[in-house]
Amino acid sequence: MFEHVDAYPGDPILTLNENFQKDPRQEKINLSIGIYFDDDGRLPVMKAVREAEAAMLADLGPKPYLPMAGFAPYRDAVQALVFGDDCATRTEGRIATVQTLGGSGALKIGADFLKRYFPQAQVWVSDPTWENHRFIFERAGFTVNTYPYYDDATGGLKFDAMLSAIDALAPRSIVVLHACCHNPTGVDLNDAQWEQLIAVLQKRELLPFVDMAYQGFGSNLDEDAFAVRELARRNAPMLVANSFSKNFSLYGERCGGLSVLCESAEQAQRVVGQLTSAVRSNYSNPPTHGAKIVTKVLTTPALNQMWRDELAAMCRRIADMRVAIHDRLSRHIGGEALSRYVKQRGMFTYTGLDAGQVDRLREAHGVYILRSGRMCVAGLNARNVGPVADAISKVLVKGA
Repeated sequence: MFEHVDAYPGDPILTLNENFQKDPRQEKINLSIGIYFDDDGRLPVMKAVREAEAAMLADLGPKPYLPMAGFAPYRDAVQALVFGDDCATRTEGRIATVQTLGGSGALKIGADFLKRYFPQAQVWVSDPTWENHRFIFERAGFTVNTYPYYDDATGGLKFDAMLSAIDALAPRSIVVLHACCHNPTGVDLNDAQWEQLIAVLQKRELLPFVDMAYQGFGSNLDEDAFAVRELARRNAPMLVANSFSKNFSLYGERCGGLSVLCESAEQAQRVVGQLTSAVRSNYSNPPTHGAKIVTKVLTTPALNQMWRDELAAMCRRIADMRVAIHDRLSRHIGGEALSRYVKQRGMFTYTGLDAGQVDRLREAHGVYILRSGRMCVAGLNARNVGPVADAISKVLVKGA
């Protein structure tokens, strides 16, 4: 019956992570998977999260199904964090928000919704982008194309080429954008570039789908949301996927949200109804526990401030690791290419290593990064940054 089923080649990131676990070398270093580790190399439990969860566990009660759209206080807290407390479109009831299974679930629900109501549209993603973007939209039935983004030569942004390509798209094309901390390159638009791009999106009547999985890891919670809030300020229709996996260190709880900016409150009600229909056909109801943790933190002033302080410290540690590996590499390697380690932002950096060099880095030195050259900077710490820099320099300088 199932002889015609192809073998799944595996997700390149998760498969590499599994291979790391099987590697018997004690000195191995994992910089592949997008997870924030603290300076001791451990997955942190944030104090604000611990206190919120402890309070919840002290008052256990029944665990009924949540509504299909999710926990109402959570949905409101998502809107406040993503769009800002004083966002006019929020107070006017023009944002349709549903709770989702992490950021990936938000993308999936959004893709299903768009395929139903924009069946002839095509999707455009950055070159490169997170691999799952292409998979999710193709599985929803879309043709997925790319627009220029990353400049291999400079380690920066091909902004003029990006803007020109998007300016040539057909109306109602869907443009997937990274709000901050671009995955996989770490290269972001600045505010002035976002303003230029948004003007083009509106002029061409394009539909942006903004993926904001790393809010708080670039500069801060508000600055990282600039693109979303500027789109909202200009009343531009859009979809926004957000995730609390990274900035709450709640990876396994699968807490995310999908928001759609609409032209009226009545329209938003119809949209949220169709989003819940998509939820129903995928998984019926979102889970309760993680959503209530996030809600308690975001709606309790003391916990909210504690969380913000902890997140800011995580962001500073990543920036410190960027400087540390840049300085160690500069002892062995010269040239402008090194600047990418400190110019790029967030959890990831494109190192400029080719696939063969990445293979040597893994095989000879036990340092795991993706074959694209993407490194998870959040996996560096005071103990391993030196060995990583030394290994990269050997691969680059000696080919060893």
